[in-house]
Amino acid sequence: MKLSILGLIVFVLVSALVLPSRAAEIDDNRPSNSAPSGLPLPRFASLRSGNVNMRMGPGTRYPIAWVFTHQGMPVEILAEYDIWRRVRDTEGTEGWIHKTELSGKRMAIITGAPHDLLRDADYASAITAHLDAGAIGQVMSCAKEWCKMKFDGSVKGYARKTWLWGVYPNEVFE
Repeated sequence: MKLSILGLIVFVLVSALVLPSRAAEIDDNRPSNSAPSGLPLPRFASLRSGNVNMRMGPGTRYPIAWVFTHQGMPVEILAEYDIWRRVRDTEGTEGWIHKTELSGKRMAIITGAPHDLLRDADYASAITAHLDAGAIGQVMSCAKEWCKMKFDGSVKGYARKTWLWGVYPNEVFE
């Protein structure tokens, strides 16, 4: 009888030590509506530099899965774990990036076919530039259907949200 009670006590103590840490690990890696940083999840950000390591897990002990070489490329932050952010790129690849490698500067990438950047948020407006698929520009503001963009530092105009990866369909901001 003593042995089974002792075994039960040991089981309870071990469970109390092991289960909470495992639960926290699972919860920290799962997207939620808000993050420890206080910022909403998911959200878009961009790469701060042109040499950013994306790792298999949230820490330098995890192997590098991918190296991004394009400064300003938009990424979607899906989760936060301490100083690490789980991100997804435009192709759907996911991994972990240190928060110092990310910027809150809003950028978007032209998807699908080439599109024209327009002077105003209207299809009848004059063409400001021809944009190839993959072109990355800064998002200045977004209305219901159009976003004001800036490419190459000085070329400004409007692009339809449906042409962009880096903004959400219902997102509106100045």
